[in-house]
Amino acid sequence: MEEQVKDTEITTLTDIPTGSSCIISKVHGHGGFRHRIMEMGFIKGEKVDVIKNAPLMDPIEYSIMGSHVSLRRSEADKIEVVALEEGFHPDFDFNGTIEAHVAREVENSAKTITVALVGNPNCGKTSFFNLATGLREKVGNYSGVTVSSKVGTFYHDGYTINLVDLPGTYSLTEYSPEELYVRDYLLNHHPDLVLNIVDAGNLERNMYLTTQLIDMNPRLVMALNMYDELEKSGDKLDVESLEKMLGFPIVPVVARTGRGVGDVLEKIVRIYRDEEGYTKHIHINYGENVEDCISSVKKLIDADQSLRDRYHGRYLALELIQGDKVITKSIESVPAFPQIKEAADSARARLEKEYRGDIADIVSDIRYGFIRGALKETLTPAKEDKRNLAYALDTVLTNKYLGFPLLVIFLWVMFQTTFTLGAYPQQWLESGIAALGRWIGGLLPEGMLNDLLVDGIISGVGGVLVFLPNIIILFMFISFLEDTGYMARAAFIMDKLMHRIGLHGKSFIPYIIGFGCGVPAIMATRTLENPKDRILTILTIPFMSCSARLPVYLLFVAAFFSRNQGLVLMSLYAIGILFAILTSLLLNKTVFKNASDQFVMELPPYRFPTVRNILVHMWDKSVLYLKKMATVILAASVIIWALGYFPRPKTEMTPAQQAEQSYIGRIGHAIEPVVKPLGFDWRMGVSLATGLAAKEVVVSSLGVLYDAQEVEGDDGTAGLQAKLQSVTDENGNAFFSPLKAYTFLLFILLYFPCIAAISAIAKEAGRKWAAFSVVYTTGLAWIVSFIFWHVGLLL
Repeated sequence: MEEQVKDTEITTLTDIPTGSSCIISKVHGHGGFRHRIMEMGFIKGEKVDVIKNAPLMDPIEYSIMGSHVSLRRSEADKIEVVALEEGFHPDFDFNGTIEAHVAREVENSAKTITVALVGNPNCGKTSFFNLATGLREKVGNYSGVTVSSKVGTFYHDGYTINLVDLPGTYSLTEYSPEELYVRDYLLNHHPDLVLNIVDAGNLERNMYLTTQLIDMNPRLVMALNMYDELEKSGDKLDVESLEKMLGFPIVPVVARTGRGVGDVLEKIVRIYRDEEGYTKHIHINYGENVEDCISSVKKLIDADQSLRDRYHGRYLALELIQGDKVITKSIESVPAFPQIKEAADSARARLEKEYRGDIADIVSDIRYGFIRGALKETLTPAKEDKRNLAYALDTVLTNKYLGFPLLVIFLWVMFQTTFTLGAYPQQWLESGIAALGRWIGGLLPEGMLNDLLVDGIISGVGGVLVFLPNIIILFMFISFLEDTGYMARAAFIMDKLMHRIGLHGKSFIPYIIGFGCGVPAIMATRTLENPKDRILTILTIPFMSCSARLPVYLLFVAAFFSRNQGLVLMSLYAIGILFAILTSLLLNKTVFKNASDQFVMELPPYRFPTVRNILVHMWDKSVLYLKKMATVILAASVIIWALGYFPRPKTEMTPAQQAEQSYIGRIGHAIEPVVKPLGFDWRMGVSLATGLAAKEVVVSSLGVLYDAQEVEGDDGTAGLQAKLQSVTDENGNAFFSPLKAYTFLLFILLYFPCIAAISAIAKEAGRKWAAFSVVYTTGLAWIVSFIFWHVGLLL
C-alpha cells in the first residue's frame, strides 16, 4: 500500500472558461438535486461545452447531449470534470471513442473517493487514519488532539481513497471551532462518503453525532472501533440488525491492531459503486408536532432551488428551527429568507410552548430516545458491567487527597528521569562530537574554513544535539500520559485551581503539551469554546518550559548544581506554572471579566498505550528536533560565528580580545547595559537575543562565544559545561555561580517565546496579543531576574 499526504486539486464545471469543453468525471450532491442533474444528462463520461455566462455571470449555459441547459454556479460547482485541450473535438462516446489520455484521466477521477472521517474525540479516529494510510498523526487518549484536517491517500481495489481526518467533535452544532469546521467541510466540500468512527464501548453517547449525520444525509459507513473492548465487557451487539435499522453498513473494527480495517475499505468502495442493496436513507422520527414544523419550513426551502442545491431540505429546516445562527446567516441572501426565517421562528416558539422547554433540549431528547430505542433492539448488556474496571484506577489517581500529590510525583519522576537517564547518552554524544571536532581540526589546515567547521558548526550545532536523548525521554513520558488517559485526569485534578484563576480545567492540557513545544500547545487551545479562556491560555502557554529550553536548563543545572538536580529542574517548571497563574489572575482583574465556562470534559477509560504509538511519537519529535538542527540552529550558529570572527584584527590579539572587538562583541556591549543589572555579561546578553530564533540557539551561542575560554573537561572533552565553570571575571574569580546560573535560567524561562510561537499566537489570538506577549514576558523576565539576583546577593 502506497501512501502520501495530498491536497487534491479538483476541477469543477465552474472552472471551465466560455468556449471550452470538458468531460464529466463525477457528480456530487444528494437526493433530488443529484437525480435531477443526472436526468438532464450530466453523467460520467459525457462531453460538456460551455456556451456563455449570463450578463451577471450566473447562471451559465452549457451544451450537453445536443441540448442547451443552464446551471447556476452553485450547481455546476458540484460537477467534477476533466478539461479538454483547445481544438480537441472528437465524437464522445465514453465506451470507445474518447481519446486514451482523456479517458484515463476521467476514469482516475471517477475512481478517486474522498472519505471524511467523523467521530467523537477519543473514539480512535486518528488511529484508524494512521493504520489505513500509514501516516503518523499524533494519537492521544484525550479530547482535542486533532484541531485541523489532514489528508492521507492510499489505494484499495483499484480506487484511490483520500481519507480526510477531521477534528473530533461531539456534535455538529455551532458551539465550538471543531463543530463548525467539521460541519462546514461536510456541507461545502462534498466528500463522497462519510466514515463515522464510533467507540463501540460507548455507543449511546457516540451515536448522537450519528443521528446528526443521518439528518444531514451523506452516504455513510460506520466503523465500530474498539470492538474488542465491547466483546470483553460481555455486551453483545446485533450488528446486522442495527445496520438494517440505520440504513448503512456497520463494521466492527479494532484500529489499534488493524482488525476490520480492510472490511471498512471494502464497504467504502461498494457504497461508492452503489452495490450495497440495503443502503437507504432513513428519517429520524421527531414526533408528530416536530415533524409538522419541519414539513412547514421544508416546503418553503424546497421552493428555492439554490437552497435545494446546497442543503438537504429536511436538515436545513431542522437547523433553522433550532435557531442555528451560522446556518441562518448563510442563507440571508436568499430572496425567500424572510418567509423561511419567520416560519422557523414560529415553529420554534410553538414547539417550546408545547414541550415547555428549550428547542435544543427537545431535539436532543428525541435523538437520544431514537438511539436508546435502536440499542434496546440490538444491544444485550452483560449481567456484570465490566467497563467500570477501566475506571477503577480513578479511586486512587483522582482521589480527593491523593490525586494532587500523585500528579506532582509523576511530574517529578518525569523530570528526574529525563535528567539522570539522559545523562549517559548525552555524555556519549558529547564525547563523539568533541572527537569529531578534533578530527576535523587536525584534518584541515588552520584558517577560516577550519574555524567555521570546528568553532561554528560543530561547536554550535553539537552543543544542542547532545540534548537529543533528554528530549526523546521527555516526549516518551508525555506520550505515555496522553495515551493512557491520565492527561485528562490531570485536567480534572487541576480544574478547581484553574477555575480559581479564571481558566478552564481543559487549559491544563495545552500547558502539558507546552512542555514539549509551545506551537502545538497554542493550537490545542482551539478545544476551548470560550474566547476568553482561549486567549488567556495562549498568553500563559509561553511560561511552560518547552523542550527547546531544556538544553539550556540541563547545561546550567549540570554545571552548577551538583545535588538535587531533578528538584532544581522541576522548580523551573513549577515557577513557570506559578507565573502563568499570576498572569491569568492579573489579566482577569484588568482586561477580562472574571467569568469562565463550567468544566465539561470526558474522562476516557484507561488504556495501556501501544509501543508503536509511543515510538512513533518519539520518532516524529526527534525528526523535528533534528530538522531544527539542520536549519534554524545551523544557520544561527554560522551567523553567530561569523559575527564573532569578523572583522579580522590587524594586530595580534588574544581570543578574548578578538571576541570583544568583533561585530558580535560590539552588539553585546550595546546590550550589556540592559543585562548588567542582572549580573550578566555581554556574551550572555547576546545569547539571550539569539533565543528569538529558537531557545536551543542560546546553547549554540554560548558554545561559540565562550570558545576562547576552552578548557579540558574531566573526560578529556572540551565540554561547554567545563568552559562555563572555568570563566573568570576581571579579578580572576569564577564568573558563574549557582546564583547567577539560576538567575539566567529564570530569564530564559520567562522572556519572549521563539519566533514560531510568536507567529502561532498572532495566528490564533491576533497580532495585538502577540506583541503584548513579547513585551510582557520580556519585561517580567527582567524584573523577576533583577529581584532574584540582588536579593540573592544580599543573602
